[in-house]
Amino acid sequence: MPKTPPQLQTGADAGGPELSISPEKVCFVIIKAREFDAKAAVTDPDSGSNPADDMGTAVLEDHSDDPVVEELSSFIDSLSEDEQIDLVALAWLGRNDATAADWPAVREEAAGAHNERTARYLLGIPILGDVLEEGLSMLGHSCEDYEIGRL
Repeated sequence: MPKTPPQLQTGADAGGPELSISPEKVCFVIIKAREFDAKAAVTDPDSGSNPADDMGTAVLEDHSDDPVVEELSSFIDSLSEDEQIDLVALAWLGRNDATAADWPAVREEAAGAHNERTARYLLGIPILGDVLEEGLSMLGHSCEDYEIGRL
């Protein structure tokens, strides 16, 4: 019988503000962003070799057609506008630009800045996974249960 992953607390249950995006979705973005952040610079852009010849190092390099980037961009683009706004606001909060008490103002600012380039903007933030995790933590949420249930 398959295990049901543990559910994270949301909104008032966790003692923080109600989010439009579920903590599970944020945790998914965090995990994928860390996969993307772990990529190294491309050392041989057109090797033409068999992956076995270069010991599979191309998988660890940041190519323009990176499947992690494509998956993450597609996921972020599929979120509702409110979810995208929350994601940007969580990143801003996690950069230590504000405190949890400032959440309404940070979210309002993110709503004013929202456009169709949310995924590209977020993927341009260095250590995106870390800043999202910090922002989520500041609002009383954690990915710990989610990661344990999924890994």
